[in-house]
Amino acid sequence: MPDQNRRMPPILLERARALRQRQTAAETILWKALRNRALAGFKFRRQHRIGYYIVDFYCFAKKLVIEVDGGSHIGREAYDARRTDFLESLGCTVIRFTNEQVFENETGVLEEILRNLTDISDVG
Repeated sequence: MPDQNRRMPPILLERARALRQRQTAAETILWKALRNRALAGFKFRRQHRIGYYIVDFYCFAKKLVIEVDGGSHIGREAYDARRTDFLESLGCTVIRFTNEQVFENETGVLEEILRNLTDISDVG
């Protein structure tokens, strides 16, 4: 399989790297629970490019996108809706959580992610 970074426009590669280095506190909490197949053996990638968008977390096997929305998303609802429409047009399921949901109910967030993973038919 060719190296995906070669096909990724350099500006997106830079942005994905920067986002991984500057994760929010909520993203850090969630990543600790998702990395290394810790959630029921599902593999996740963080700050993963899909098209010209970079999603917070992505499970390729189930085409599940997880977004953690903080204060920076206020006023960007139209952009987020277009982004979600694009991702769904590719067959992805998109679920969103607020920072507060991750901070206050991490267990509930993980249960919702697992419910979505088990509800989605296997890809390809």
